[in-house]
Amino acid sequence: MASELEKLLKLGKNIQEARKAAGFSQNELAERLNISREHLAKLETAKRRISLKLLFKMSDILGVKEKYFLDFKE
Repeated sequence: MASELEKLLKLGKNIQEARKAAGFSQNELAERLNISREHLAKLETAKRRISLKLLFKMSDILGVKEKYFLDFKE
């Protein structure tokens, strides 16, 4: 079973992959989410936890289902 840190790292990787697939830079997505680029970078590197509200907003902007971000399989 994956540890909490491993899950947060995978969540960050999933965020980054979805962002890149949608063609957004960190700056562009952060602006759309109304957060700083630094905040987004910390989410992508598991240095900060994401709120459900932000996860839902990100899902809408990137056009992916919320469960995509929570897929912790390798």
